[in-house]
Parts: sequence; C-alpha cells; structure tokens
Amino acid sequence: MTRTVSGAVSGPTRRSLLAGVAALGALGAAGCSRVATASDVEGGDLLERLRAAGVVRLGIAGEIPFGFIDKNGELTGEAPELAKVIFKRLGVDRVQPVPTEFGSLIPGLNSQQFDVVAAGMYVNPERCEQVIFSDPDYQMLDAFIVRKGNPKGLHSYKDVVAKKAKFATGTGYAEIQYAVEAGYKESDILIVPDQVAGLNAVEAGRVDVFAGTALTAREVVKKSAKAESTKPFTPIVGGKPHVDGGAFAFRPTETNLRDAFNVELRKLKKSGELFRILRPFGFTKAEMTDLTAKELCGG
Repeated sequence: MTRTVSGAVSGPTRRSLLAGVAALGALGAAGCSRVATASDVEGGDLLERLRAAGVVRLGIAGEIPFGFIDKNGELTGEAPELAKVIFKRLGVDRVQPVPTEFGSLIPGLNSQQFDVVAAGMYVNPERCEQVIFSDPDYQMLDAFIVRKGNPKGLHSYKDVVAKKAKFATGTGYAEIQYAVEAGYKESDILIVPDQVAGLNAVEAGRVDVFAGTALTAREVVKKSAKAESTKPFTPIVGGKPHVDGGAFAFRPTETNLRDAFNVELRKLKKSGELFRILRPFGFTKAEMTDLTAKELCGG
C-alpha cells in the first residue's frame, strides 16, 4: 500500500508495478459486466446513477487488510467498510465487489468495469495522471519482517545494502523502488506473491528481510515463533523522507462523486468515526492522516 507506479504505466505503487494491459484481460476473464458509460454532465452524473441503481461497484484487489472477501464470502477490509458507510450517507445502500489483480485496478476503472477503486491504493503523481483520488483515509510507513532478535540489525533500506542482506518484497510492491534507490541491485531482489510468502521466506532462512507496509508486516508476524517486524520507518524517495497515503480512486470525469465522497470523509475524520472503522483492520492512530490528494499528486 506503493510508488512510480501506476495501474497502466510503470512506476511505484503501494503494492504494484504490475502492468495494466494484461490485467484488462484478467478482468474480462472474470466475466465482470460493464457499468454505464460516462455522461456529458460537467463533473459527471455517476452519483445520481448510483443512487438510482442503489448499488456501487467497488474494484478490490483481494489484499488483506485493504479489501478482500473473507472466509464467509463477505466483502470486508479497510476500504470496503469505509465505502459502505460513505456511500450509504450518499444515498447508495449497497456495495458490490469486483475482485481483480492490483495492477488491473486503474485500467478496469477507466474501462468502466467498476465505479470506484476501493483497495487502499497509494496516491502518487503517475496515478494522478490517470485517475482522480479522494483525500487519503490513512498514511503508511514501511517495516521489515526479520528473524527474531533482528540479528543483522536491519532498520532501513540503507542497512540492507550496507550489510549485504538477502532482500525480498512482494510482486509490484513500491518497496522494490525504495530498495533500488538505496543502492540494492534489482535483479538480486527475491520477489514473492505477498507478505505471507515473505514471512515464510524469512522463517525458512531464504532471505534475511522482507519489506512491506508497517501494517501488513506487524499483522503477519503475530503468530510467528521465528520472525518479528521492525519499527516503522520512512523510506527515502528522491533524497527525501516519503510518507504514503492510501485513498479511493475515481474516473477523471467524475469530480462530483469524488467531491461528495470527500465531504463525508472529512466528517468521519473530524468525528473520530474513521479511526473506529479502520481500527479492526490493524490501523493505529499513527496511521490517521490529514494529507491531501493534492499534496501526494505533487501539488
């Protein structure tokens, strides 16, 4: 949650450098029907159409804790639960998940496969050229999964390089870029599917460290007898400390919906209800944020 990444171009994402073109095929294979095409109304009329239909389609990436289908077959996660509250306040009673790969979310959104991306997607300038974002509902630092006691003393990407540690991260994760910026050779990075595979790699001794978000790192090690997570830290991007923020994505034509969404989001932040919604998914008060999409898009 990741970074020059965008859904259809290249660059860092919270979690995704995955290409968008192939992802479109995945969407089609999933048999998702298209939503109605955009209108000529200035700022878009999607909110009115969603109210009339009574349902909003959410693009999710099946990633715990951001947006996933639980063991009971129910849609849940940080973004879907927040979407349920906000869209109900906007007059849309139901949400419907459209699961897909993370790298297909932006192409799928812009090709009308679903109405909103609800996957805790990081906001970055590359993505801001393709979609518009709500303000972030959370901010996130990085953390490492290491063996108990952190024997190599790894607390930053520079440490990983200096101590020649065996390094792993997830498919399409922004942490790939962060490690490369610190001087780690990209071809030497072990790429695994997700944080569970990363934990397994550390426990088995195949790598010294797995990098991910602070949230996913601390959650996945809770039941491990062999591994622990490091304290959260700020990665360096372009020579400066960088804090990521996750948000909802909308088609560029749908500013009316995005603006209405932001109004309700701000109310939830002010009342403290936002934290109550996100807390069950492992978020802490340190991950609540006043960052704006404008800031993260580069001004």
